[in-house]
This record gives sequence, C-alpha cells and structure tokens, in this order.
Amino acid sequence: MLKRSLLLVGIILILDQLLKVYIKTHFSLGEEVLLIGRYFRLHFIENNGMAFGMQFGGNIGKIILSVIRIIAVGVIFYILLKSIRKQEKKILIFSLSLVLAGAMGNIIDSVFYGLIFSESDFLVVAKAFPEGGGYAGLLQGKVVDMFYAPVINTTWPTWMPFFGGSDLLFFRPIFNLADSSITIGVLLLLLFYNRIFNKPKHIEDTQIVQVSPENHSSEELQKTEN
Repeated sequence: MLKRSLLLVGIILILDQLLKVYIKTHFSLGEEVLLIGRYFRLHFIENNGMAFGMQFGGNIGKIILSVIRIIAVGVIFYILLKSIRKQEKKILIFSLSLVLAGAMGNIIDSVFYGLIFSESDFLVVAKAFPEGGGYAGLLQGKVVDMFYAPVINTTWPTWMPFFGGSDLLFFRPIFNLADSSITIGVLLLLLFYNRIFNKPKHIEDTQIVQVSPENHSSEELQKTEN
C-alpha cells in the first residue's frame, strides 16, 4: 500500500509541476486560452498566498506560510504512514495521498520558484534560470495558477434586493492541479467520514450454560421438589 500511495503522490506531483513550468515559461501574466468555450480556460496568474488565490500578507507572511506548509506536509506524511502501517481503510489512505501531493506541489512553488524563474509580467514571459537570478529568495516564490472555470457568468436579476443588476460569476477562483488534489482529498474525507472513522461495534458472544440435574446437589434438588 505504501508503494501505491507514493506512486499516486509522485504522479500528481510530476503532472502538477510539468503544467506549472509550461505555463510559467510560455504564458505572459494574464494570458488566456479557451479550452471548453468560455466555461473552462487556461488563465495564468500567480499568487503569494494559499489555495485559490487567498493571501497571507507581505514577505514575512509569505515566509511564515511556506514554513507552515512544510510543517503541515510533514504532519500529513506522518499520518499517512501511520494509517498504512495500521492497515486503515483504502479510502483514507487515498484521500491523505491526494492532500499530501497537493500540499507538496504548492510548496515547491513557494520554496523554489523565486530562485528558478524570472518575473512574469503582462507583456513578458518568464525564463528559467535567468542570468541575473530569480525574482525572489528562498521560501518567497509565487504559486502558479491556471485553471479558470466561470461556468456561470451573468448578472443578478434587477428585481433582487441588494444584488440586483450586479455581476454573478461562478466559479471565480483560479486554481491549479495541486489545489484540485487537496480539495478532492478533503471532500472524500468528508463524504466517507462515517465509513473511515467509525469503528464497527463488536458484539460479544453470550455463552448459554445448560444446567442439568447432575450439576445440582441432592439438597438443591430436594428443595426444588418441595
């Protein structure tokens, strides 16, 4: 089970990094390619923070977030190994493997991308290993995001209070394969929570002792007859 889990983590990591490196070195910031009409697109952005573009203020915050990510990966990996050794349910191990792969994928961006790549711009495509060095130091890289799925892109009806006439956009966040892996892993843990964490109750067998007259003393038998 350990080999299968590590294989899954490895496959997701490789696909995630190949896609990120391709986008980083072939797309200018904000460049977009339609994949399924206007409903699913490649749209290159970078973020300094957590999944789906959430931020965690400034350079110090970025370093702190990177360190927290590394610690979290260590904890998840420990729990995964412990679950495998205890031969826990496969759905638990699969879900933890997805979360681990996604967390590791975004950590690579945060830790190394600032050293490896030049700055991406709206008119300039980044280069790998530029002569002048990367755009940031260790632990200060930006996470590459590219999947954009605005399935609903319209306006609220004018008769609605508060929101009437304003933009209605779903799904707004731009994300990457690592984010998707984390999200699917967490959703599986929630959906199968009862199956994963509820232990089956063991019903103890009750022993029925048959009492025969031979087991009674003669005095007990006399009392019973009286």
